[in-house]
Amino acid sequence: MPGTFSQVYIQVVFAVKGRENLIGKAWKDDLHKYIAGIIKGKGHKSIIVNGMPDHIHVFIGLKPAMSISDLARDIKNNSSKWINDNKLIQGKFQWQEGYGAFSYSQSHIENVYNYILNQEEHHKVKSFREEYIDFLKKFEIEHDEKYLFEWIE
Repeated sequence: MPGTFSQVYIQVVFAVKGRENLIGKAWKDDLHKYIAGIIKGKGHKSIIVNGMPDHIHVFIGLKPAMSISDLARDIKNNSSKWINDNKLIQGKFQWQEGYGAFSYSQSHIENVYNYILNQEEHHKVKSFREEYIDFLKKFEIEHDEKYLFEWIE
């Protein structure tokens, strides 16, 4: 019997509400593992999860059984609940509304992986705002900057 075979590679980027630097060094690796577990639990492939104290990059081998928006929602809801349940910050942790999703071909996997792996190096010379706007321009995504993330200036 014929089957459906596909692999779609998506990088999802999302930020902490208010762009606060709330993701602590002491628990960021556990957060990344938890997010990878959410992705795997939904039947997708987690290629790499990494980020900075104010935002996260997730590179996913997405199966077509679930929409990107549903997966992003589940990642954000479940990970914020995990942070709050474990009382990893004072007050309530939340992700900002929205996210960026960018698609790649098989031949780009290594480059995207290395880019996400080296986030700390990239952000020594480029802010998250610059990085995010560069993604939107590179992928020719029409946008109005007033509807992007809340930026800390």
